[in-house]
Amino acid sequence: MRKIPTLLLLLGLTAQTALAEPPEITDVRVHKTGMVWSVHVELRHPDTGWEHYADAWEVLDASGNSLGHRKLMHPHVEEQPFTRSLNGLVFPDGTREIFIRAKCSEHGWNTQTVRVELKP
Repeated sequence: MRKIPTLLLLLGLTAQTALAEPPEITDVRVHKTGMVWSVHVELRHPDTGWEHYADAWEVLDASGNSLGHRKLMHPHVEEQPFTRSLNGLVFPDGTREIFIRAKCSEHGWNTQTVRVELKP
């Protein structure tokens, strides 16, 4: 009898862990026109609807300072992975790399970032 409740508890923890998956950055493309950069980020996240979805991504410098922020205005339940862009970014002189991090509405910012080398 004790094995069934333990099994149910383990199955419940496994389901919660799957739902707690942070947004995954699957691709980043950057391009420069003149002095202005555009950043295109592809994300994957198990969006479930308005209560839990990938709701932002951010461009950081090597010191962790924000260089740009893209708010995602709605869930992408049926569109996975999906790409959104941020245009018109001007990076400080000497910036050779940027870092991208993503956020979901329920769990906040993912602690992992993706490093992107900037090529002039």
